[in-house]
Amino acid sequence: MDAGQDVIVIGGGIAGLTAAALLAHDGIAVTLLESHHQLGGCAGTFRRGPYTFDVGATQVAGLEPGGSHARLFDHLNINPPAAKRLDPGCVVDLNDGSASIHLWHDPQRWHQEREAQFPGTERFWQLCSWIHQQNWQFAAADPVLPVRSGWDLSRTLAALSLGNLISAPLGLLTVGDLLRLTGCGGNRRLRRFLDLQLRLYSQQPCDRTAALYGATVLQMCQAPLGLWHLQGSMQSLSESLRSAIERDGGQVLLRHRAQRLQRGSDGSGWRVQVDLPDGSQPSLHASDVICSLPPQSLPALLPDPDLMPDTYRRHLDTLQAPSGAIVFYGALERRHLPPDCPGHLQRDQASPGSLFLSVSHDGDGRAPEGRATVIASVFTSPEGWHTMEEEAYQSRKQELLTTIRMGVNAALDLPDHAWLHQELATPRGFAHWTGRPQGIVGGLGQSPDRFGPFGLASRTPVANLWLCGDSIHPGEGTAGVSLSALMACQQMMAARGRELSLKR
Repeated sequence: MDAGQDVIVIGGGIAGLTAAALLAHDGIAVTLLESHHQLGGCAGTFRRGPYTFDVGATQVAGLEPGGSHARLFDHLNINPPAAKRLDPGCVVDLNDGSASIHLWHDPQRWHQEREAQFPGTERFWQLCSWIHQQNWQFAAADPVLPVRSGWDLSRTLAALSLGNLISAPLGLLTVGDLLRLTGCGGNRRLRRFLDLQLRLYSQQPCDRTAALYGATVLQMCQAPLGLWHLQGSMQSLSESLRSAIERDGGQVLLRHRAQRLQRGSDGSGWRVQVDLPDGSQPSLHASDVICSLPPQSLPALLPDPDLMPDTYRRHLDTLQAPSGAIVFYGALERRHLPPDCPGHLQRDQASPGSLFLSVSHDGDGRAPEGRATVIASVFTSPEGWHTMEEEAYQSRKQELLTTIRMGVNAALDLPDHAWLHQELATPRGFAHWTGRPQGIVGGLGQSPDRFGPFGLASRTPVANLWLCGDSIHPGEGTAGVSLSALMACQQMMAARGRELSLKR
């Protein structure tokens, strides 16, 4: 093993950065490998002239006291990035002529909003709130799911409460089932709203989103939780974690693409072959590897059939690809925006799909004074984009740019001449930017058979190889992937006879 190297973390998104920061802070000699020229992955940024655009993720959860990011930053002894709480966290326009739905931070105000918007559905919301309370208490104790060892089981049992045991049977149900159980299954407007919101966080509509997962994400905007808008850009989250890694002696190597994992010459540890921009392929050595890439990447990283059980390889090969995204990036004079323009807006539409809009705040560093950036994303299948002929691809891009821009114009009541800048990203572009297979975004989709005890484990059947990221419990979003990194690091440290614990 090379001097000074003990653990290699593959992937410089928020999950990988969190894992490397935790290990470095605990005295582990850790090296993080990132294939791109900057950190952040799907939570990265790029510049176009005077404008800064967030690549994918545009909001953060868990910065409130006791939240996942707050706990991690406190443990790492670094200041969280400057941020403003979003209130409302989002405005949802069903595009049916009815009033938009505001997701207020104050629980009482949100209660009044949903009573006005969805009368007669309070039993559903109360059940979701109760489930969320049990989930929150459970998650705060840092359980390990799914369980793959005696240590995992002991951690999970210690986190359980009576409420968790009572709610456990609901783990087989969907949010759609909760609607039916509470007599709200026939409320088409509520179902439409839930489909839009849950698609953002689980990549599934309510009839396919796990009840225990959906109940919590539906509470993310309300106190004591909340959604946050970062000052500057999402990149500030990555840079804060990078500063912690390097302060504590860890290495961050950009433009280092992990190409292959092989066992060390003595049969133990790992040799990680890396591709560099100059064409060279050096190898780095470490005892353990934590991989934050999508799990679909693992079979290519471990081509040697002797390194991975056949059943596990087949399981990874059959994982259904999650969504890709089409994203419109635009800039305009702020005076064209409507009064009290929300920072985040979701608008239903048939083609090319529902839009999720993020509008920069005045003075947040994303645009010059008096101007604003607007990001509008829509989910799409990742299939077909990479085999399309160039002429057909460019034609499709232009068609979608026009369609999405018109949808943004309708959502924000904008004149078409208002745009100072506009461009479009597709799964093909995301594959180049993030290195994720087919340019996929998000995790595996939080259906009952993929969530919690039924999901993909951070503890792999390959010795000294661990996973974290948006396909690992508790799911996607910067807060979720950070907790998956904590779980993987705690398991790895326990295997070394050491404990990694955060303050509660």
